Amino acid sequence: MWAFINDKLIPAEEATIPVGDLAIQRGYAVFDFFRTAETVPLFIDDHLERLARSAKALRLPVKYSADEWKTIIRELLQKNGLSSSGIRITVTGGTSPDTYTPTEPNIIITQQQLVMKGEEGFQNGLHLITHEYVRDLPAIKTINYLMGVWLQQKVKVAGADDILYVKNGYISELPRSNIFVVSYDGTLSTPSSNILEGITRKYVLRLSKSLLPAMECDISMNDLIKSSEVFVTSTTKRLLPVLSINGQKIGEGKPGPVTKALYNSFLELEQKEIARGW
Repeated sequence: MWAFINDKLIPAEEATIPVGDLAIQRGYAVFDFFRTAETVPLFIDDHLERLARSAKALRLPVKYSADEWKTIIRELLQKNGLSSSGIRITVTGGTSPDTYTPTEPNIIITQQQLVMKGEEGFQNGLHLITHEYVRDLPAIKTINYLMGVWLQQKVKVAGADDILYVKNGYISELPRSNIFVVSYDGTLSTPSSNILEGITRKYVLRLSKSLLPAMECDISMNDLIKSSEVFVTSTTKRLLPVLSINGQKIGEGKPGPVTKALYNSFLELEQKEIARGW
Protein backbone atom coordinates (compact mmCIF):
# COMPACT_ATOMS: atom_id res chain seq x y z
CA MET A 1 0.00 0.00 0.00
CA TRP A 2 1.04 3.57 -0.70
CA ALA A 3 0.42 6.81 1.19
CA PHE A 4 0.94 10.49 0.46
CA ILE A 5 3.09 12.61 2.76
CA ASN A 6 3.95 16.24 1.99
CA ASP A 7 4.09 16.27 -1.82
CA LYS A 8 5.10 12.68 -2.47
CA LEU A 9 3.77 9.15 -2.61
CA ILE A 10 5.70 6.65 -0.52
CA PRO A 11 5.13 3.09 0.73
CA ALA A 12 2.66 3.30 3.62
CA GLU A 13 5.01 1.50 6.01
CA GLU A 14 7.55 4.28 5.47
CA ALA A 15 5.08 7.12 6.05
CA THR A 16 6.10 9.21 9.07
CA ILE A 17 5.77 12.71 10.48
CA PRO A 18 8.03 14.35 13.10
CA VAL A 19 7.24 13.59 16.74
CA GLY A 20 7.05 17.33 17.37
CA ASP A 21 3.96 17.68 15.20
CA LEU A 22 1.00 19.22 17.06
CA ALA A 23 -1.19 16.30 15.96
CA ILE A 24 0.95 14.12 18.22
CA GLN A 25 1.83 16.61 20.94
CA ARG A 26 -1.60 18.28 21.36
CA GLY A 27 -4.08 16.45 19.11
CA TYR A 28 -4.29 19.54 16.90
CA ALA A 29 -5.28 18.56 13.36
CA VAL A 30 -8.25 18.23 11.04
CA PHE A 31 -9.16 15.50 8.61
CA ASP A 32 -11.80 14.29 6.22
CA PHE A 33 -12.71 10.79 5.14
CA PHE A 34 -14.55 9.61 2.05
CA ARG A 35 -15.30 6.36 0.30
CA THR A 36 -14.49 5.14 -3.17
CA ALA A 37 -16.77 2.77 -5.05
CA GLU A 38 -15.60 1.31 -8.35
CA THR A 39 -12.60 3.65 -7.95
CA VAL A 40 -14.90 6.72 -7.89
CA PRO A 41 -14.55 8.95 -4.80
CA LEU A 42 -18.12 9.53 -3.61
CA PHE A 43 -19.21 13.14 -3.00
CA ILE A 44 -15.58 14.22 -3.19
CA ASP A 45 -16.35 17.91 -3.78
CA ASP A 46 -18.39 18.02 -0.56
CA HIS A 47 -15.61 16.38 1.42
CA LEU A 48 -12.91 18.66 0.04
CA GLU A 49 -15.05 21.73 0.79
CA ARG A 50 -15.56 20.57 4.37
CA LEU A 51 -11.84 19.86 4.75
CA ALA A 52 -11.08 23.41 3.62
CA ARG A 53 -13.59 24.82 6.13
CA SER A 54 -12.14 22.73 8.95
CA ALA A 55 -8.57 23.76 8.15
CA LYS A 56 -9.56 27.42 7.96
CA ALA A 57 -11.39 27.19 11.28
CA LEU A 58 -8.22 25.83 12.96
CA ARG A 59 -6.12 28.45 11.14
CA LEU A 60 -4.17 25.83 9.21
CA PRO A 61 -3.01 26.96 5.75
CA VAL A 62 -3.55 24.41 2.98
CA LYS A 63 -1.66 24.95 -0.27
CA TYR A 64 -3.61 22.52 -2.43
CA SER A 65 -6.63 23.52 -4.50
CA ALA A 66 -9.55 21.13 -5.02
CA ASP A 67 -8.17 20.15 -8.45
CA GLU A 68 -4.73 19.51 -6.97
CA TRP A 69 -6.24 17.32 -4.25
CA LYS A 70 -8.04 15.33 -6.94
CA THR A 71 -4.85 14.83 -8.95
CA ILE A 72 -3.09 13.46 -5.86
CA ILE A 73 -6.03 11.17 -5.07
CA ARG A 74 -6.08 9.82 -8.64
CA GLU A 75 -2.39 8.96 -8.35
CA LEU A 76 -2.98 7.24 -5.01
CA LEU A 77 -5.87 5.23 -6.43
CA GLN A 78 -3.74 4.11 -9.37
CA LYS A 79 -0.87 3.11 -7.09
CA ASN A 80 -2.97 1.10 -4.64
CA GLY A 81 -5.46 -0.38 -7.10
CA LEU A 82 -8.30 -0.53 -4.59
CA SER A 83 -11.80 -0.23 -6.02
CA SER A 84 -13.80 0.00 -2.77
CA SER A 85 -11.90 1.86 -0.11
CA GLY A 86 -11.76 4.63 2.44
CA ILE A 87 -9.43 7.59 1.90
CA ARG A 88 -8.43 9.87 4.76
CA ILE A 89 -6.80 13.28 4.35
CA THR A 90 -5.21 14.71 7.50
CA VAL A 91 -3.94 18.27 7.86
CA THR A 92 -1.87 18.55 11.02
CA GLY A 93 -0.87 21.50 13.21
CA GLY A 94 2.68 21.17 11.91
CA THR A 95 6.02 20.58 13.58
CA SER A 96 6.00 23.19 16.34
CA PRO A 97 9.22 24.43 17.96
CA ASP A 98 7.44 25.07 21.26
CA THR A 99 4.95 22.15 20.90
CA TYR A 100 2.11 24.66 21.20
CA THR A 101 2.12 27.06 18.24
CA PRO A 102 0.77 25.85 14.88
CA THR A 103 3.19 25.98 11.94
CA GLU A 104 3.10 24.75 8.34
CA PRO A 105 0.90 21.64 8.31
CA ASN A 106 2.03 18.16 7.49
CA ILE A 107 -0.30 16.60 4.92
CA ILE A 108 -1.11 12.90 5.14
CA ILE A 109 -3.33 10.86 2.82
CA THR A 110 -3.93 7.18 3.46
CA GLN A 111 -6.15 4.59 1.80
CA GLN A 112 -7.56 1.37 3.19
CA GLN A 113 -9.78 -1.46 2.02
CA LEU A 114 -13.38 -0.87 3.09
CA VAL A 115 -16.27 -3.32 3.05
CA MET A 116 -19.70 -1.83 3.63
CA LYS A 117 -22.50 -3.49 5.56
CA GLY A 118 -25.15 -4.93 3.29
CA GLU A 119 -28.82 -5.73 3.80
CA GLU A 120 -28.13 -7.97 6.80
CA GLY A 121 -26.29 -5.18 8.58
CA PHE A 122 -29.17 -2.83 7.83
CA GLN A 123 -31.73 -5.24 9.24
CA ASN A 124 -29.66 -5.86 12.39
CA GLY A 125 -29.58 -2.14 13.08
CA LEU A 126 -27.89 -0.50 16.06
CA HIS A 127 -28.39 -0.40 19.81
CA LEU A 128 -27.22 2.80 21.48
CA ILE A 129 -26.53 4.07 24.95
CA THR A 130 -26.23 7.73 25.91
CA HIS A 131 -23.51 9.80 27.54
CA GLU A 132 -23.56 13.39 28.77
CA TYR A 133 -21.06 15.20 26.56
CA VAL A 134 -20.53 17.76 23.80
CA ARG A 135 -17.40 17.59 21.64
CA ASP A 136 -14.91 20.46 21.58
CA LEU A 137 -15.52 22.62 18.49
CA PRO A 138 -18.17 20.19 17.22
CA ALA A 139 -18.66 21.95 13.87
CA ILE A 140 -15.05 21.19 12.90
CA LYS A 141 -13.85 17.75 11.84
CA THR A 142 -10.85 17.49 14.14
CA ILE A 143 -8.90 14.37 15.12
CA ASN A 144 -10.12 14.68 18.73
CA TYR A 145 -12.00 11.43 19.39
CA LEU A 146 -10.78 11.10 22.96
CA MET A 147 -14.21 10.63 24.53
CA GLY A 148 -15.52 8.29 21.84
CA VAL A 149 -12.52 5.98 22.14
CA TRP A 150 -12.53 6.15 25.96
CA LEU A 151 -16.21 5.15 26.06
CA GLN A 152 -15.71 1.96 24.04
CA GLN A 153 -15.45 -0.13 27.21
CA LYS A 154 -18.76 1.30 28.45
CA VAL A 155 -20.37 0.42 25.11
CA LYS A 156 -19.10 -3.15 25.26
CA VAL A 157 -20.20 -3.68 28.86
CA ALA A 158 -23.69 -2.46 27.94
CA GLY A 159 -23.86 -4.82 24.97
CA ALA A 160 -24.47 -1.81 22.72
CA ASP A 161 -23.02 -0.71 19.40
CA ASP A 162 -22.32 2.97 19.95
CA ILE A 163 -22.77 6.10 22.06
CA LEU A 164 -25.21 8.97 21.58
CA TYR A 165 -24.07 12.26 23.07
CA VAL A 166 -26.61 14.18 25.16
CA LYS A 167 -26.34 17.52 26.96
CA ASN A 168 -28.95 18.98 29.32
CA GLY A 169 -31.61 16.64 27.99
CA TYR A 170 -30.94 17.30 24.27
CA ILE A 171 -29.25 14.96 21.84
CA SER A 172 -26.51 15.97 19.41
CA GLU A 173 -24.60 13.22 17.60
CA LEU A 174 -22.68 9.97 17.84
CA PRO A 175 -18.85 10.07 17.86
CA ARG A 176 -18.81 9.29 14.12
CA SER A 177 -22.42 9.68 12.96
CA ASN A 178 -25.37 12.03 12.74
CA ILE A 179 -28.79 11.01 14.01
CA PHE A 180 -32.30 11.42 12.58
CA VAL A 181 -35.68 11.03 14.28
CA VAL A 182 -39.03 10.21 12.66
CA SER A 183 -42.04 11.24 14.74
CA TYR A 184 -45.40 9.47 14.74
CA ASP A 185 -46.94 12.51 13.05
CA GLY A 186 -44.69 11.94 10.02
CA THR A 187 -41.96 14.53 10.51
CA LEU A 188 -38.24 13.93 10.09
CA SER A 189 -35.85 15.90 12.29
CA THR A 190 -32.12 16.02 13.00
CA PRO A 191 -30.18 18.03 15.60
CA SER A 192 -29.10 21.49 14.51
CA SER A 193 -26.54 22.38 17.18
CA ASN A 194 -23.39 20.88 18.72
CA ILE A 195 -22.84 18.67 15.69
CA LEU A 196 -20.57 18.08 12.75
CA GLU A 197 -22.67 18.45 9.61
CA GLY A 198 -22.10 15.15 7.86
CA ILE A 199 -22.06 14.76 4.08
CA THR A 200 -24.47 11.82 4.22
CA ARG A 201 -26.68 13.89 6.52
CA LYS A 202 -26.73 16.65 3.91
CA TYR A 203 -27.94 14.33 1.15
CA VAL A 204 -30.48 12.54 3.33
CA LEU A 205 -32.06 15.90 4.11
CA ARG A 206 -32.32 16.54 0.36
CA LEU A 207 -33.69 13.10 -0.42
CA SER A 208 -36.30 13.37 2.34
CA LYS A 209 -38.05 16.32 0.68
CA SER A 210 -40.03 14.01 -1.59
CA LEU A 211 -41.13 11.80 1.32
CA LEU A 212 -42.01 13.89 4.37
CA PRO A 213 -41.41 17.26 6.05
CA ALA A 214 -37.87 17.56 7.41
CA MET A 215 -36.25 20.07 9.74
CA GLU A 216 -33.07 20.78 11.65
CA CYS A 217 -33.88 21.59 15.26
CA ASP A 218 -33.20 20.81 18.92
CA ILE A 219 -34.39 17.32 19.85
CA SER A 220 -34.99 16.26 23.43
CA MET A 221 -34.42 12.80 24.83
CA ASN A 222 -38.16 12.62 25.43
CA ASP A 223 -38.86 13.28 21.73
CA LEU A 224 -36.28 10.69 20.79
CA ILE A 225 -37.66 7.89 22.94
CA LYS A 226 -41.23 8.59 21.79
CA SER A 227 -40.33 8.53 18.09
CA SER A 228 -41.49 5.93 15.59
CA GLU A 229 -38.10 5.54 13.92
CA VAL A 230 -34.50 6.58 14.55
CA PHE A 231 -31.54 6.13 12.23
CA VAL A 232 -27.95 7.30 11.95
CA THR A 233 -25.95 8.45 8.94
CA SER A 234 -22.26 8.52 8.10
CA THR A 235 -19.83 7.85 5.28
CA THR A 236 -19.13 4.30 6.46
CA LYS A 237 -22.68 3.49 7.63
CA ARG A 238 -24.81 5.12 4.95
CA LEU A 239 -28.09 4.85 6.90
CA LEU A 240 -28.52 2.39 9.76
CA PRO A 241 -31.69 2.06 11.86
CA VAL A 242 -31.49 2.42 15.63
CA LEU A 243 -33.56 -0.30 17.30
CA SER A 244 -33.06 0.65 20.94
CA ILE A 245 -31.58 3.38 23.14
CA ASN A 246 -30.52 2.62 26.72
CA GLY A 247 -32.34 -0.68 26.39
CA GLN A 248 -35.63 0.98 25.43
CA LYS A 249 -37.14 -0.14 22.13
CA ILE A 250 -37.64 2.47 19.42
CA GLY A 251 -40.93 2.15 17.59
CA GLU A 252 -41.47 -1.50 16.73
CA GLY A 253 -37.83 -2.37 17.35
CA LYS A 254 -37.06 -2.96 13.67
CA PRO A 255 -36.19 -0.88 10.59
CA GLY A 256 -39.11 1.40 9.77
CA PRO A 257 -40.58 2.38 6.38
CA VAL A 258 -39.09 5.90 6.28
CA THR A 259 -35.61 4.61 7.10
CA LYS A 260 -35.93 1.90 4.43
CA ALA A 261 -37.13 4.35 1.80
CA LEU A 262 -34.33 6.82 2.48
CA TYR A 263 -31.76 4.01 2.57
CA ASN A 264 -32.85 2.83 -0.87
CA SER A 265 -32.88 6.40 -2.20
CA PHE A 266 -29.36 6.90 -0.94
CA LEU A 267 -28.18 3.70 -2.62
CA GLU A 268 -29.63 5.01 -5.88
CA LEU A 269 -27.82 8.32 -5.36
CA GLU A 270 -24.54 6.46 -4.86
CA GLN A 271 -25.06 4.63 -8.16
CA LYS A 272 -25.60 7.95 -9.92
CA GLU A 273 -22.35 9.23 -8.41
CA ILE A 274 -20.51 6.17 -9.67
CA ALA A 275 -22.03 6.48 -13.16
CA ARG A 276 -21.15 10.19 -13.29
CA GLY A 277 -17.50 9.44 -12.55
CA TRP A 278 -15.09 12.25 -11.79
